Amino acid sequence: MTTRSPDAIAILGGTGDQGLGLALRFARAGRPVVIGSRREERALAAAEEVRKAVPGADVVGLENAEATRRAEIVILSVPFEHTAGTLKALTEVLVAGQIVVSMGVPLATAIGDGPVRTVGIWQGSCAELVDSLVPDAVAVVSAFQNVSSHRLQALAHDVECDVIVSGAKAPRERVMALCGLIPGMRAIDGGPLATARYVEGWTALLIGLNVRYKVPDGMGFRLTHLPGPA
Repeated sequence: MTTRSPDAIAILGGTGDQGLGLALRFARAGRPVVIGSRREERALAAAEEVRKAVPGADVVGLENAEATRRAEIVILSVPFEHTAGTLKALTEVLVAGQIVVSMGVPLATAIGDGPVRTVGIWQGSCAELVDSLVPDAVAVVSAFQNVSSHRLQALAHDVECDVIVSGAKAPRERVMALCGLIPGMRAIDGGPLATARYVEGWTALLIGLNVRYKVPDGMGFRLTHLPGPA
C-alpha cells in the first residue's frame, strides 16, 4: 500500500520548466519532492536532474497517478490544454484531504494564438475549472502562476516575486507556507478561489512586458505598502 507523506510535495508536470523549477526549490528547502509525468521515464530523468543540482535531495520520479498517491499537496504544472485530461485520469486517485494547487493559465496558445492573450472559459479561471473536475472533498488552491521558471531554476539567486494564493482558508494557508520555503518569494493572501480570474491574466501581461523590455529571465510582481514583514 502506498504511503502518503504529509511533508511531500507532488509536482505533476515537474518535467516542464516551471514545475522543475519548483521541484529544485522545494528540494533545496529539504522537503520530499515527487515529480510526476505521463511518462515515467521523463519523471525519472527530471528527478535525476534535481539530485545533480541539489545533492542529497529527497526526490523521486513517478507516473502521475503514483506521484499523486504519495503527497497531500499536489501541484498541477501542466499546459492549460492538458489540464482536464490530466485530472480526469486522476479521478480515482485523488482522495479527501488532499490539496490540488492550480498554476495553469488559459493562454491563447491553447488555440494556436499568441501567449500575450488569454481565452475565456466557462468556469471563470483555470483554477475554477480544476475545482470542477476534482472530487468534492479535494481542496483546490490557486498559486505560482506568475513566477518565472528561469528565476526558479537559478538556485544561486533569490526569486524576488510575490505570489497571490487563493482558495479556502485552511488549504490556502498551507500553500502560503510553501512560499516561505523559497528565498525571495512572498505569499499574498488572495482570498477565495475566484481571485484566480484576475491573477491568471497577469501571466499574459508579464509575457508581453518581458518581450517589450527584453527580459528573457522574466519579471515578477511585487506589491508595495503591504502591512507586515516584507
